[in-house]
Amino acid sequence: MAPPGSDPVLDAAFFRRWLTALAAAVEREADRLTDLDAAIGDADHGSNMLRGFRAVSAALDTDAPATPGAVLVLAGRQLVSTVGGASGPLYGTLLRRAGKALGDAEEVDRERLREALRAGVDAVAQLGGAAPGDKTMLDALVPAVDALDDSFAAGAEAAGKGAVATVPLRARKGRASYLGERSIGHQDPGATSSALIFTTLAEVAR
Repeated sequence: MAPPGSDPVLDAAFFRRWLTALAAAVEREADRLTDLDAAIGDADHGSNMLRGFRAVSAALDTDAPATPGAVLVLAGRQLVSTVGGASGPLYGTLLRRAGKALGDAEEVDRERLREALRAGVDAVAQLGGAAPGDKTMLDALVPAVDALDDSFAAGAEAAGKGAVATVPLRARKGRASYLGERSIGHQDPGATSSALIFTTLAEVAR
């Protein structure tokens, strides 16, 4: 645990703890993610994320990347290869692009992680052709990365608020957009799973 008011050492071990905690969070929240997706999507977001993060957890158990960047690239590769639909490529792109941005550094600080995640989020936006306000994962990811400038806790809070803020939005991207006005009133499952990324990051960083 880091001393009060300070960030922990962000090395490969920290990133493995983060992703392991994230896999456990996905395990706990899979049914909720599927329920959210059942209202406006294919009802498979929870099961897809569960399969992907189980693969991430197994890969981290058998491999021990030496740098934070390598941990994220390994995890992203697992998501791309095991998660179907849009979630695998999008989350895989997020982690792989962030990992590549971190390069070979053995330790990074919060600012460098924020910039790496920003590069990952920009890649997700480009891949999906979406922007904040479209009722997608970006509605949680973008404010979370911005808030990381203050603290890990601020990033988690911003991600959670971003996910909730998708409820009154009309979906403009993905399968939910086919519903038009009927997509209003439902929380976006992708924004919800994106919030888990920052919630677990803040928990591990305490």
